[in-house]
Amino acid sequence: MIYEHPLAYVLGLEGLALLRSFTGEHDRAFVEARLAEIRGLLADESLADAGVEVARVDTVEGYRIWSETYDGPNSAFDFDEPIVTEIVDALPVGVALDAACGTGRLAAALAERGHRILGVDSSPDMLARAGKRVPDGEFRLGDLNRLPVPDDAVDLVVCSLALAHVPSLEPVLAEFARVLRPGGHLVISDIHPEGVARGIIPPVRLPDGRPGRVATYHHRIGDYVRAALRAGLHVRRCDEPRTPAVGRPQPQDPPREPATPGPWELWPWSLVALAPDAAKAAIADVPAIVVWHFQLS
Repeated sequence: MIYEHPLAYVLGLEGLALLRSFTGEHDRAFVEARLAEIRGLLADESLADAGVEVARVDTVEGYRIWSETYDGPNSAFDFDEPIVTEIVDALPVGVALDAACGTGRLAAALAERGHRILGVDSSPDMLARAGKRVPDGEFRLGDLNRLPVPDDAVDLVVCSLALAHVPSLEPVLAEFARVLRPGGHLVISDIHPEGVARGIIPPVRLPDGRPGRVATYHHRIGDYVRAALRAGLHVRRCDEPRTPAVGRPQPQDPPREPATPGPWELWPWSLVALAPDAAKAAIADVPAIVVWHFQLS
């Protein structure tokens, strides 16, 4: 069980902003404003009892629920698709495995480029949607730790926004290396570890209405590199696209309306409205996702 409290999150943003101020990124007025804002947040009775108990949901159940809306607005797609497309377009056409294929977003893009498609996912609901999206593809139910694919069977593996849901990267990258032919390519996109650390974890509503988060793990950048090297993969490229910088409010900006935490489904994004200046300072230049291109030796 996870205990999520909006006040805890916002005070965390305030703390990160103050740490950045401590190293000289912001001035005395900014620090004093943060301290005053913290006092106001602590005195706000509407936030005192706003905590929520949240279930930790396994990926099969989580993605069964999420499958119906997964292809809806998802800002992560806007970050990874241009980079993944650029990498894949420079590679030869062959047999491509979409690992944790979900609803077939990348499988469809690869099929359009002439690749023969294999797809693997642990969610039957996601696989059903992928099969309809890419009718000429071959989709198999399976786990990333034990891919239902023979050795040396594919030229390209893509895996998008999935590895944050596995406890350990090493067995998964070893599986990717196993199914790749010598010289084959692996392209991974994932929620950046900085985002995972700030609570960017998929929310779902359980059948009984309780809130839940899909089980997610914090893998550091070095964890990807170490797991890849042990599997015989070497780094060809690493991108960390960032959210656009937003300037601090100016004196002529209109006064803000009093903010509320918003519905739980919008946490943590809606919580930044409780302390927007602190949030801008805390997450300035923080990458949204990480995209890797590896090649098998």
